[in-house]
Amino acid sequence: MEKMSIQTVKELLKEITDDQDVRLLPLKSDERKGVELALKQWQKQQEKAAALVARYHEMSVFENEKKAMGFQAIAGIDEVGRGPLAGPVVAAAVILNDDHQIIGLNDSKQLSASKREELVKEIKKHAKAIGIGEASAEEIDQLNIYQATKVAMQRALDQLPLKPDCLLIDAMVLDNGLPQEKIIKGDARSVSIAAASIIAKVYRDKLMADYGSEHPAYGFEQNAGYGTKQHLMAIDKFGVLSLHRKTFAPIRKK
Repeated sequence: MEKMSIQTVKELLKEITDDQDVRLLPLKSDERKGVELALKQWQKQQEKAAALVARYHEMSVFENEKKAMGFQAIAGIDEVGRGPLAGPVVAAAVILNDDHQIIGLNDSKQLSASKREELVKEIKKHAKAIGIGEASAEEIDQLNIYQATKVAMQRALDQLPLKPDCLLIDAMVLDNGLPQEKIIKGDARSVSIAAASIIAKVYRDKLMADYGSEHPAYGFEQNAGYGTKQHLMAIDKFGVLSLHRKTFAPIRKK
């Protein structure tokens, strides 16, 4: 029987996801180096996929605990943009479907921009409700960043079309009377909070890119408002914008 070409083997392996698949048998006995290499690469991909599934189940523990207690609309909440010199702090609240399966969810800072964009589409497919809230640079200056973050989070909750009955919040507590759990590093430990982290990050990055188009010298589309060399030089040359947080160093010294 004529052996498959190496390219045909690679194409076949793209279709196989089970290591018990009978189509693997002739490949495992094939002594060609190209086939051995293709099998090794396939095995690594399977191990990586299995690890992502295992991590997803691990990150669903908080949600499963709340469901076991009878809660049905569990909102994960997270924010982005506490540290920049410019732009709002943005929070998102996400209530996922009961049958969600969004493999690859993680703290948004640990993901590439393209992966975040891909996951946003999946989150929107598998969410019962999504809400986004902002607190402006002016509000941050008036309230302080901690209190402004709470305002943004509550606004995100208020934007949900479905009222949550329980909250999972990344490292914060909201004074709104709802049952809630504060989870340190929650964006890497809870699927709902991770989903909120990604939604908030993609939303804020786009917002800052739009501001970058309006104020090209400041490079907001690249720095998202953080104090990069280009950003600081633009402040020195062109001055402070209404987008800037006047209470943040080094702006408050200007």
